[in-house]
Amino acid sequence: MKHVPSDLEIAQAHQMLPISEVAAGIGLGEDDIDLYGKYKAKIKLDVLHKFQDRPQGKLIDVTAITPTPLGEGKTVTTIGLTQGLGKIGKRVITTLRQPSMGPVFGIKGGAAGGGYAQVVPMEDINIHFTGDIHAVQAANNLLAAMIDTSILLGNPLNIDPMTVMWNRVLDTNDRALRDIVIGLGGKENGYPRQTGFDMAVASEVMAILALAENLHDLRRRLGRIVVAYTYEGKPVTAEDLKAAGAMTVIMKEALKPNLVQTLEGQACIMHAGPFANIAHGNNSVLADKIALRLADYVVTESGFGSDLGMEKFMNIKCRQSGLRPSCVVITCTIRALKMHGGLGHVVAGKPLPAELTRENLPALAQGCANLAHHIKVAGYFGVPVVVSINRFSTDTDAEVALVRQKALEAGALGAYPITVWADGGEGAVELAEAVVAACEKPADFQLLYPDHLSIKEKIEILATKVYNADGVIYEPLAERKIKQFEELGLGRLPICMAKTHLSVSHDPARKGLPHNYLFPIRDIRASVGAGFLYPLAGAMRTMPGLGSKPAAHQVDIDEQGRTVGLF
Repeated sequence: MKHVPSDLEIAQAHQMLPISEVAAGIGLGEDDIDLYGKYKAKIKLDVLHKFQDRPQGKLIDVTAITPTPLGEGKTVTTIGLTQGLGKIGKRVITTLRQPSMGPVFGIKGGAAGGGYAQVVPMEDINIHFTGDIHAVQAANNLLAAMIDTSILLGNPLNIDPMTVMWNRVLDTNDRALRDIVIGLGGKENGYPRQTGFDMAVASEVMAILALAENLHDLRRRLGRIVVAYTYEGKPVTAEDLKAAGAMTVIMKEALKPNLVQTLEGQACIMHAGPFANIAHGNNSVLADKIALRLADYVVTESGFGSDLGMEKFMNIKCRQSGLRPSCVVITCTIRALKMHGGLGHVVAGKPLPAELTRENLPALAQGCANLAHHIKVAGYFGVPVVVSINRFSTDTDAEVALVRQKALEAGALGAYPITVWADGGEGAVELAEAVVAACEKPADFQLLYPDHLSIKEKIEILATKVYNADGVIYEPLAERKIKQFEELGLGRLPICMAKTHLSVSHDPARKGLPHNYLFPIRDIRASVGAGFLYPLAGAMRTMPGLGSKPAAHQVDIDEQGRTVGLF
C-alpha cells in the first residue's frame, strides 16, 4: 500500500504558485483581485460585469449518499475531480465553502480536502482565512446588541422580549453557551432574559452572504432579517432597529469571494460556509457566477447527502439565483454502504469497526438501497447523475463491481472508482471523462415544487419524495407557526429542512432507506433575509460541543514554529 503523509505534511511540503499567477491563469489581472499575502486573494465583484459577455461554463454539483459520522470524502472527491479535469486538459475551477473552526478543533476536521486532493494554503483556510467568518460573527452580534439596547432604552419598537429569537454566535464549539441568561448585574447591564449562542456558520447572516447577488442585495437581505415580534405580534426587523446599514459595512469585504488553489494549480474560489443540516449548505452564488464566466467546468459541492445540501442547492440556491447544473456527482464509499446494510456501528473519534473493512457482498447489496435513493432524489431535478466510489485499499474488486451494477440499475449514467486521496488528479481521470460526457447530455432542469404551494404542501413533497416518509405529523407549535407565517405572507418562500445528516429520515439511528414512518415537524422558523423557512425535524443543535478527545488536543507548534497536528 502506498504511503501517504498526513494532510498537513503534504500541504506544508507543497510549493504553491503565487496567487497572482493562479489568477492570471483564469483571466484575472492585478486590478481584479485584492491580495491577502502571497497565496490568497479576494476577487472584486466588478469582474462579473467585465466578463458578462463570455459564455457560461458547465456547473457540476458534487453530493453524497447518507454519510457515516466520519464523512465519505465529498470535498476530497470535489477537489480530486477538479484536478482530474485538469489532467485531461479542461479549463476548470472548483467552488467550495469555507470551513468553520468548530469542526476543525472538534472531531470532523477541516474542509480543505485531504491527501493529494487538497486546496492550499491549508492552515490559513482552516484557521481565520481572510476573516469572513469573523465578519459574519461581528455583524450578527452587533444586531444582537442593538436588540437588547433597544429593549432597555425605552423599547421604542415595543419589542416583546419573550419573542426575541436572534442569538449571538461564535466560531468555536462551546456547549456551555447553548442556553444562557444575559443582562445580569443590575439594570445598567440590561434586562435579564434567556438566550443562547449558535455557531457563526449557523447564523442567518452567513446564509445571506452565500445567497446575496451584490452589495445592495446584501443590504436589502440584512434589512429583512426578522429578530423578534412586538406585543401586537408584528415582526421586528434589522431595518426597524437601524442595524442593517452598519451590518452591511461590516460585511462589505466579506462579500468578495476568496481565491486559493488546488495542489495541482487549479483555481479554487472558496466563499461562505452555511451549515447544511440547519441552513442551506452551499458556497456563495457569487463564487459560482464568477467561476462560470472564467472556466469551461465549475465543480462545486453541497453539504452532506442529496437529501440535504443538494436538495437545497436545487430548491433554494438555483431557485433564487437562476443557476442551473449540468451534472450531479454522488460520492459514496463501500464502508458506508455496508454500514447502511446493517454492519458496524461507526462512532466519530473511534476506530472503524473491522467488519466494514472485510468483503461482505450481501450487506453491501442491501446498503445500496441508500445509494439508489440518492440517485432517485438527484433525478427529480432532471439532471444527469454520475456516481463516484471513493475507493479505500480494503475495498475488493467484487465490491466495486457490485456498486457499479447497482448504480446503473438505479438510473446513474455510471459509477467510477477514484483514488484521488493517494494519487491526486490522476486517480480521477476516468470519472472526469464520464462527467464531461454527462455534461453534454440534455438536462431538463426542474424544481421539486412551485412557489405558490402552501407551506404544508411543500413540506409534504419533501417528506414523501426526499425523506421516503409516508406523511408528516406536526406538533402544535409548528401548526401555530405555519398559520402565523401564512398570515404574514411568507408562504411563498422555499423550505430549508433542519434535520440530521446521518439518516434520510429525521432519526440518526435509522440507516439504509427508512420507510413506513411519519416525518415529524416540531417547529418552523423564518429566515426572511436569506429567503427561506426552516422547519425543525428532531433535536437539532446549532451549537456543537467538544468531545473528550477533541482535535484541538493534537494541534501545536514545533521547534521551528510550524503548525503540527492539524489533520
